[in-house]
Formats: sequence, C-alpha cells, structure tokens
Amino acid sequence: MKIPSIAIDETLLRAVEEIAERAGAVILDHYSRDIAVARKADASPVTEADEAAERAILPALQALTPQIPVVSEEAVSKGQAPDLAAIDHAGRFWLVDPLDGTREYISRNGEFTVNIALIEDGHPVLGVVHLPALAATYGGIAGNFAEMKRGGQRRRIAVRKIPRDGAIVLSSRSHGDDSAMKSFLGETKVESWRVAGSALKFCQVAEGIADLYPRLGRTMEWDTAAGHAVVLGAGGSVTQLDGGELLYGKKNYENPHFVARGAA
Repeated sequence: MKIPSIAIDETLLRAVEEIAERAGAVILDHYSRDIAVARKADASPVTEADEAAERAILPALQALTPQIPVVSEEAVSKGQAPDLAAIDHAGRFWLVDPLDGTREYISRNGEFTVNIALIEDGHPVLGVVHLPALAATYGGIAGNFAEMKRGGQRRRIAVRKIPRDGAIVLSSRSHGDDSAMKSFLGETKVESWRVAGSALKFCQVAEGIADLYPRLGRTMEWDTAAGHAVVLGAGGSVTQLDGGELLYGKKNYENPHFVARGAA
C-alpha cells in the first residue's frame, strides 16, 4: 500500500501537539480521581486514563491524516495493530503511547507523558512529547528543529556538549539498573546521575539539561519514537549501544538497548 506524501513541517507538528494536549487534558481529568489499575497480558499496568487518552488520539490522527495507519500501545495489546507488512518501505505510520510512564501516573509524581511520533522508512521524522501534569510540550522534526512550550511560551531547544566537569547521566525512575549502567559508561566522566520517568528523559537530553540516557532494559517502539524525534531535532542522536541505527516498524515492536546522546 503506497502512502501518499504529506508535508513534514511546523503546521503538522502544531496539529499533533494539539492532539497530544487534548489527550493530556483527558488524562488529567482521570488523574484527579481514584486510580484503578488493571494488568495486561505482559503484566504491565494499565489504567482507564491510558485507554481514554487513546480514544482521544486515534480518531484525531485518522482525521488529520486518514491515509496513514496508526500503531498505538493499547490497541496492539488487544491485537488491533495494522499490518505494517502491507506498507512499502517508503510508507509512513504513526506510533502512539497514549500514556507513557503509567507507573509514574499511578505514583502521582507527574513524570508521565503522551507520545506521538511519525515514522518514515523506519525512522522517526516528527515527534511530540506532552507532559500533562507539568503543562509542558516538546516537539521536534528530525534534522530540523526542536522546541519546548510551557505556559503559552514557545522556545527552540538544543542539545549541549558534555561539560569538562563530566556528563549528567539519566536513568529510569522505574526500571533502573545501576551496575549495568556503570559498566556501559566505562571511563566516561560523570558529573552526576539523575532519575526521571517516561519519555521525559529524551526531552532533558534534547533541552541540554542532561547529556546521556542509556537504556539497558526493555522498551517498546511507542515508548521511544516521539522522544527520539525530539532529540534528533535538537541535534542529538539515539542509537543502539554498538552505534547502529535504532529503527521502527519491527515485527514485535520491541527495541534493542540504546543510548540517547547530546552533542558529539
């Protein structure tokens, strides 16, 4: 199936930001209530907010780009993913995590996100990461620019070079492995370690307030694609640990281990 071309530009990015923010408002409505938690087949948690946010996002993306299929976490968990094998190598599809960081949402620490990314030929070309509880939205177009919006103010963001004092290294709040992380970093000079939840870690690298985010545990494509695009737009990189490309549209949607970096 040939997917017609669309413009990857600020107009599209703004439209996707609006969709993510509408989903964020739905999540915040649920956030103010008691949180009921169920378990999916892989034992990961799911809440009513995950599913409600997905119901807000999918029709909006289909209306925005009816020719582009959507892969979304909760739909995949129910066996409702589109057949990506039917899309040729130049095709595009959306990758959606309607509530990334469900554990952060349940613990009410605010570090959960709405992730929406556009994939082309296996690469993330546009991404939006919205943090409903922090009222912040990050967006990026790979190889072009990245930005952050908070309080109605929008500004461009960029990665930084690692300072002489050493790198600020990020790890997952809910999935950390300090021994494996230290082994991976080897002789890298580290100024400090920080923990954060969800795709916020990509955004901190993109914003130049952290330098490295190695992920040495299991992630799925919808967890990473939007943040990946934001880092690329800000001038950074996201690669497999051996330097190979981190690509999307894999059969099981599972990522290898990877590292997000600021400026080389």
